[in-house]
Amino acid sequence: MAATASIPAGYAHNPSAWRERLLLAAIAAAGALISAYLACYQLKLIDTVADPIYGSSSSHAVLFSSFSKSLPVPDALLGTLNYLAEIVLDLIGGEDRWRTRPVVVLAFGALLAAGALVSIGLILMQAFVVGHFCTLCLLSAGLSILLAALGAREVRAAWGTYRSR
Repeated sequence: MAATASIPAGYAHNPSAWRERLLLAAIAAAGALISAYLACYQLKLIDTVADPIYGSSSSHAVLFSSFSKSLPVPDALLGTLNYLAEIVLDLIGGEDRWRTRPVVVLAFGALLAAGALVSIGLILMQAFVVGHFCTLCLLSAGLSILLAALGAREVRAAWGTYRSR
């Protein structure tokens, strides 16, 4: 495989390189662990939630807000499932997947975008609706936004390939 064949026009290096994708998978795994921990609290599998900045009572107010209760399943569980799906889609295909599997990369990008948009909404909800903050919730939201930013290069390359078909 020629090195230039795996680099899209206008890019300095391959956006589907394993070093970049494994970083995204590691960040998503961290997000999944945080979300799973919060989901365990929402499901009452654990009695308390750690919050080093705002305190457990503030996290409790967020995690059991009327919004969280309005969903059929805990929102942190949905976050966990999204992170796990991101990991699966991130690991599908080789280093030329931006070119050979653009639909997979675009689906990956859709999950990243959805996670980031939901996270922004949840941050705003904490600030303006609930009036309390949850440190781990904010950390998870930050990871989702970071994932979307880091994954955007590969998604743009795949979009270019998909459009030219």
